[in-house]
Amino acid sequence: MPISPRVPELGALDVLLSVERLGSMGAAGREHGLSQQAVSARVRTSERLLGIKVFDRGAGGVQPTREGALILEWASLILETANELASGVAALRGEREAGLTVAASMTIAEYLVPGWTVAMRRRFPDVVTSVKLLNSTEVSATVLSGGADLGFVEGPDIPARLQSREVARDHLVVIVPPDHEWANRPAITVDEFTRTPLIQRESGSGTRTTLENALPQCVDPLLELTSCTAVKAAVVAGNAPAVVSSLAVAADLTDGRLASVEVEGLDLPRRLTAVWDRDRGLRGPARDFLDIALAANR
Repeated sequence: MPISPRVPELGALDVLLSVERLGSMGAAGREHGLSQQAVSARVRTSERLLGIKVFDRGAGGVQPTREGALILEWASLILETANELASGVAALRGEREAGLTVAASMTIAEYLVPGWTVAMRRRFPDVVTSVKLLNSTEVSATVLSGGADLGFVEGPDIPARLQSREVARDHLVVIVPPDHEWANRPAITVDEFTRTPLIQRESGSGTRTTLENALPQCVDPLLELTSCTAVKAAVVAGNAPAVVSSLAVAADLTDGRLASVEVEGLDLPRRLTAVWDRDRGLRGPARDFLDIALAANR
């Protein structure tokens, strides 16, 4: 989807939020190293671009209009997401020597790790976090080999040499496109489900392992893919069912892009778990990162 020409650039949104927080064009200018005139010009340009007056100016300072307050709330969400993107890219690139290496299975990496890395960067700006995206089996192997200080897995099978702690929970959901024949049925039987080829994650993923442990009689997959995003796209394109994390499809189910299917008697809860080497223990940045992950899901 192309970006609307009415959306100001990120730098301009940052200035608008500073004006709101500080209540003054001059104070916002000092924070950004700009003159009051330059800040005022950026605010006027943004208002012209949006077609909406964001601030009321008066002798007592600057206050958001009713419409402006809503725009500023949205702008705050945009900047927060941009910071998550920047932090995630820096972690993936590992531009400087990493002070912490985290290995995370794909669902956790896609939907939880970005927020944790942003919080880590804010609290410990001198610690560079590098993130390795793997499936759950690979995460455990990487932590055991010393290739990561801390890992996050979705699968139930954790090697004995690893110490673990639950950081969050989710459950697996059977999904189909909204026009699939299963979408309008109250439920399907386990027998019908296990006889139907699914679009699945690759072997070794936490999602695949959880499903196979619950229903080992499932027929071979229709297609195997290595991320939740790819699985969801294939479900729509191929008009076929899949099993994915509830974290991955919450927005899609709300918006009607996908539909969930009940399977009689089937419940697939799952623990999302931090793992680390028992002998090396957990200290320093790795301990701090785990604390952030735990706090985020209390």
